[in-house]
Order: sequence, then structure tokens, then C-alpha cells
Amino acid sequence: MSSTEPRRIGVSIELKPHAYDPAANPELFEGVLARRLVAFVIDFFILAIPVLFMAMFIFVIGIVTLGLGFLFYGLLWPAMIVWAIAYYGVTLGSVHSATIGMRVMDLEMRTWYGAPAYFVLGSVHAIVFWITVSTLTPFILLVCFFNDRRRALHDMLVGTVIINNVTRSSMLKAAARRPG
Repeated sequence: MSSTEPRRIGVSIELKPHAYDPAANPELFEGVLARRLVAFVIDFFILAIPVLFMAMFIFVIGIVTLGLGFLFYGLLWPAMIVWAIAYYGVTLGSVHSATIGMRVMDLEMRTWYGAPAYFVLGSVHAIVFWITVSTLTPFILLVCFFNDRRRALHDMLVGTVIINNVTRSSMLKAAARRPG
């Protein structure tokens, strides 16, 4: 740095381009919305089944303890939140960058610049989803129909994109190249 240049302090922000272009790679986004909905339902059941078993267990404990065990229902709500955050963080932060439902449906979550998801991103994604759906109603999901990458509002806020995994996208690409 020469003495005539101004001294720069702080952090430089490097804006990365979008890694996934729907015009260049349409196979990454083909059928994602419908399969994403099915993946959500699968994940919902995976989250709900242990909670239902815990609620039944607390009920039995409440009966056995003549009502004292029913106080554990107060812990059920915080436990559900911790369970959901841990589930999304661990599964989205895994090697597959996908929840179990997303893996069944051949989907994965990536950052908008192409990096795989990680624990904190998966947890924050789930939190932002539940906050936006509960405050802005499910109409926030309609945003998917008005952008090329089929991103929902919470995807845009967190900086993620849901795409077909490598196996599915390569099959779709090969099928598109086959004549007639």
C-alpha cells in the first residue's frame, strides 16, 4: 500500500454469485416443490412420533403418581422445540445436507453460493421457517411460484436453496439428452 492510497480498515465483503442457475441447469429444480412438500410431511411424522410417545408416557406416569406426573406436560413443549431444532440441525448439517424426508425425496439444501449446509444453518432454517409461517401465515410459501429457483421466503432470508441431489439431477439430465 502506497502512502497516497487511503488506509482501509474493516472487513471487505465479497459477494459470491448464485451457484445454481435454473436456466443453465433446469434439472436441479425440476419437480422440487412437490417433492419438498412430501418431504415436509415425512419429517413432520418423524418429529411427531417421539413427541406422541412422550405424551403417552407422561400420561401413564401421571396416572401412576395420582396426578403428580402430569406436571411433566409443562416440559413437553420446550422438549418439542429442542427436538425439532436438533433434528433439523443434525440432519441438514450431515454429509447429505438433507433431512430424512428430503433424502427419501432426493433433495438437498445448499447455500445460495453452493456450499453444503451445516448444523447452525439447518437449525436457523427451521427456526425462521416456523417463525415466518406462524407470523405471516402459510402464504409465505407462495413466494416459491414467483422465482426461478423455487425458493420460499425463509430460504431467501437464510440464504439457502433446495435442489435435486446429484443422483436425481444426473438422471434428469441424461433423460433430457435422450432423443424422443
